[in-house]
Amino acid sequence: MSFQTGENEQALRKILDMTRLVSILLLTLHFYYYCYTGFYELGWTNNLGDRLLLYIKKTGLFNSFHKSKLLALAFLIIALLGGKGRKSEKLKTKTTFAYISVGLTLYFLSYFIYPGIDNSTMNYLPYICVTTIGYILALTGGTLLSRIIHKRLNDTDIFNRENETFPQEERLLQNEYSINLPARYHLKDKIRKSWINIINPFRGLLVSGTPGSGKSYFVIRHVITQHIQKGFSMFVYDFKFDDLTKIVYNTWLRSKSKYSIYPEFYVINFDNLSRSHRCNPLEPSAMTDITDAAESARTILLGLNREWIRKQGDFFVESPINFLTAIIWYLRRYRDGEFCTLPHVIELMQVDYDRLFSILRTEKEIEVLINPFVNAYINDVMEQLEGQIASAKIAMARLSSPQLYYILSGNDFTLDINNPLKPKIVCMGNNPQKIQIYGAVLSLYVNRLIKLVNQKNKLKCSLIFDEFPTIYLNNIDSLIATARSNKVATCLGIQDFSQLRKDYGKEQADVITNIVGNIISGQVTGDTAKQLSERIGKINQEKESLTINSGDTSISRSRQLDTAVPASKISALSSGQFVGLVADDPNEKIHLVAFNCEIINEHDRIKNEERSFRNLPIIKNLSNQVVQLSYLQVKSDIEELIQAEMERIFNTPSLMHLIVQKS
Repeated sequence: MSFQTGENEQALRKILDMTRLVSILLLTLHFYYYCYTGFYELGWTNNLGDRLLLYIKKTGLFNSFHKSKLLALAFLIIALLGGKGRKSEKLKTKTTFAYISVGLTLYFLSYFIYPGIDNSTMNYLPYICVTTIGYILALTGGTLLSRIIHKRLNDTDIFNRENETFPQEERLLQNEYSINLPARYHLKDKIRKSWINIINPFRGLLVSGTPGSGKSYFVIRHVITQHIQKGFSMFVYDFKFDDLTKIVYNTWLRSKSKYSIYPEFYVINFDNLSRSHRCNPLEPSAMTDITDAAESARTILLGLNREWIRKQGDFFVESPINFLTAIIWYLRRYRDGEFCTLPHVIELMQVDYDRLFSILRTEKEIEVLINPFVNAYINDVMEQLEGQIASAKIAMARLSSPQLYYILSGNDFTLDINNPLKPKIVCMGNNPQKIQIYGAVLSLYVNRLIKLVNQKNKLKCSLIFDEFPTIYLNNIDSLIATARSNKVATCLGIQDFSQLRKDYGKEQADVITNIVGNIISGQVTGDTAKQLSERIGKINQEKESLTINSGDTSISRSRQLDTAVPASKISALSSGQFVGLVADDPNEKIHLVAFNCEIINEHDRIKNEERSFRNLPIIKNLSNQVVQLSYLQVKSDIEELIQAEMERIFNTPSLMHLIVQKS
């Protein structure tokens, strides 16, 4: 093993300088011999030089015109081969070869302007100048060539895209429940086909992405079509009605052969009553005990007052919920639920306290709920009472409209959509301009529906929520956690995790995002992108580093774990590009669960399908008079109830003590 020392470097440098000097001396002798006449005229010759030139001539150096020039060039090349200049990243091979090419061209083509042996000084001057310039250019180019960095880092992949690619699932894995999305992905410098196989949708599916990222077009529409084609009963919350509902309806029409019992199709739409069915979310037969009433009360009030979600447990939040629970359960018990609808609940709440408290006290099961309110009223603590009750009355009063009363007081269908004897496909539409009002009512529908579908011995069922944070579902995390064994698949569409935290509170939002097994995310930013990046994990990546010194360059390569899909890449995804993870099944393992790909949609086929879509059918031709009569009928029902119950109390001595009067 040899070691390079300072003395060795100095000796090598002297040898190279000597070689370069020999090259220059040979070129000078060439000029002196072949341009001797010119040097003689200038008086630059002497006898000693001439005798020396004769001795050199005898060596055969000047036997050919180009021999001396070639020898000078050869010594120059030897000197340049050993030269090591200070490296520079700015120098390019093209520049140095330009110098060398031009220099060598001038160096050899100068022969054609050589005037001959017997000529004047001025005739030799162009030849000497051109040859010298060519020599200098060749020398300059050769020197620059030693300064070029020949080992370079890969500067074509400036965004590290190839290094961050990883193998993805290329098999199509299907079963009777699966959702399969065709895709393509990059692996190094190649594009390969792949599949996103959601073989176990019962572990929950979270679809996230900013507006325009393609959540509905690339993912949710395929969840709908594939599950209907596989015989699922279904509920769809259509935020921008009727975008998804049209897909559901037309897929349902084409899929009759997929069901052993063909499901009925129902729509709830508060804006176009003629194309909407009617449904009572407080259906008495589905409310078996007072806890059902309590859940319904909590859902509707938290849906109307979203800021209460983060204040659950507070006195002025729980009091209105208890009050509404008492109203609902009273109507459920009265005549076996004849007036147990949300419109009747709203109207009963508006009755004056004397009569309201008197009739509520006749129901023993709610006595513990209304006693605090009755005591506050009797003791004239009106400020506290209004604080407890008024917030519920004011919030519920916002739902008092003929259109809502008409839909909510009917009973065209029940919410047990996965009933084996009578399966259903139900779509409920919201309106982005009326989110708070419609969202609260739809939250109540969904809350009751979830309780009915999450039971054993029912059909497989798919629940799809577009823009999920716009409605409030109490204990949605427990649905995802427990519904798997009951064959209930849940698909939640959101824009961002922060949106979920804003509407559901941080704790519940974190539980929802962490409990789902399948995640498909388009472009998201901030904390959402960071969480997804961490969840997908790390892969082995090649790292390079470049070391430059005056003598040499070196590149060191290593492999280390680094983020497979950085947050910055998730923030810059194009429409149709998705990242995420899928959950497998104990009987069907998937080793490549992570993906970063572009979902392939057959755009022309989808457009042709949409052109042939049928519009939603008109269910009933309604006049405004019918809607108004339904509205007035609810008010009349409550007035009759109050009168009948007050008469019964007055006419029954054993109930007289229930009459409430202020002290």
